[in-house]
Amino acid sequence: MCAQVVHPPIVKTVLWRDAADTQAFAQALAACPMLHHAFIELRGDLGAGKTTLVRYLLRALGVAGRVKSPTYAVVEPYELPELTVWHFDFYRFSDPREWVDAGFRDIFASPGLKLAEWPDKAAACLPVADLVVEIAVQDDDVRTVTLRTQSATGLALLDAVTAAPQGTPP
Repeated sequence: MCAQVVHPPIVKTVLWRDAADTQAFAQALAACPMLHHAFIELRGDLGAGKTTLVRYLLRALGVAGRVKSPTYAVVEPYELPELTVWHFDFYRFSDPREWVDAGFRDIFASPGLKLAEWPDKAAACLPVADLVVEIAVQDDDVRTVTLRTQSATGLALLDAVTAAPQGTPP
């Protein structure tokens, strides 16, 4: 049996002053090779910018078509030449049996990028996220973003996005 390496969480805070900062963050994240095998939780109130971040990220990864919120479908898959991305929105998730019936366990066990909005609604079913991105609204455009790693993959992602130029901590 292999021992699992547990990494203590590292927490950093960045400030997104506008949409350009959000886009720069997404582009830095997309450039990190570890992203291809990551699970990222996106947390924040309604309207905080979770889906906007996903849209910028998918564009940076090469998705050219419409990027819609999976609020009603729960998951939207995106097939890229070298990467499969699943964008989950668990806002309306209410029954753990949905998890099994929908095959989400198999999706999370497969390679690819998993992005989950409202992960607290499915917390009992989800694996530990590599990176947690918590977005808090300061005003119409400004967001305080708290990033928490929970694995070596998360640490690599954190290094990639904090090395990129963006807003300074509040």
